[in-house]
Amino acid sequence: QVQLVESGGGLVQAGGSLRLSCAASGRTFSMTAMGWFRQALGKEREFVAAIRWSGRSTYYADSVKGRFTISRDNAENTVYLQMNSLKSEDTAVYYCAAVADRTFYIGSSYYTDGVYDYWGQGTQVTVSS
Repeated sequence: QVQLVESGGGLVQAGGSLRLSCAASGRTFSMTAMGWFRQALGKEREFVAAIRWSGRSTYYADSVKGRFTISRDNAENTVYLQMNSLKSEDTAVYYCAAVADRTFYIGSSYYTDGVYDYWGQGTQVTVSS
């Protein structure tokens, strides 16, 4: 089992920044990638960003490229999502997820939630315009 706990959400004005954190515990040795997804009210959950645990590869949704940056701290088993130039359409509950089956997938796999084995409880991000 892997436990994921997100933090760092909150209320911010448009154009501002937030940094989300996701701390992993448990069988973290089995993790090969982590990702961030978000779900706005009344909408389906969508991919935001992902990172291989090696840190060599990162993946982003087109809607956040150039504004969001995903990174990880292996020693702390933590992944971060730095969000800059926030827009009202970024308002959503943000979820952290982990691939923890010791399997490395092709990059396109990380865009779909089905490859992830564990999910956090979510943290609310609200961007006021």
